[in-house]
Amino acid sequence: MNTIAVFIATGFGLGRSPYAPGTVGCLLGVGLVAVMAYVPMGWQIALDVFMVAAAIPICGIAEDHFQRIDDRRIVADKFLTFPICMLGLPWLRHWWLLPLGFVVNRVLDIVKPPPARQAQSLYGGLGIALDDVVSSLYALLANHLVFGLVKGWTA
Repeated sequence: MNTIAVFIATGFGLGRSPYAPGTVGCLLGVGLVAVMAYVPMGWQIALDVFMVAAAIPICGIAEDHFQRIDDRRIVADKFLTFPICMLGLPWLRHWWLLPLGFVVNRVLDIVKPPPARQAQSLYGGLGIALDDVVSSLYALLANHLVFGLVKGWTA
């Protein structure tokens, strides 16, 4: 069971990328967003909650396996929380929202505005996943603000 959790935590191997493993692993989140686009909003939110709840123990098991706090190979926190930052955005009609969301999410995950940085200090999988949840919520707000501004300019 631990082997499966570590495999998932490493993004099915993508987290082992020698270059930007968090960004490479987060690409799986784009696939999740693409699938979730055809699910009603209420179910999208429920799936996001479920994925966050799953990320916590999965990341915790991987951290124990690698014996290193928030090892860079652990990317389940990235791809399982990415869909949060795309909630409610009409990216199927406005294709540019998906790459925008990806870049904003990655930047905010790297910068870790408060309280994301503080959440990272929590123990185990909770700290690994919660900072990404907070960063994704910031990205959700930023993405909606950008979309609102662009929509206002083109109206």
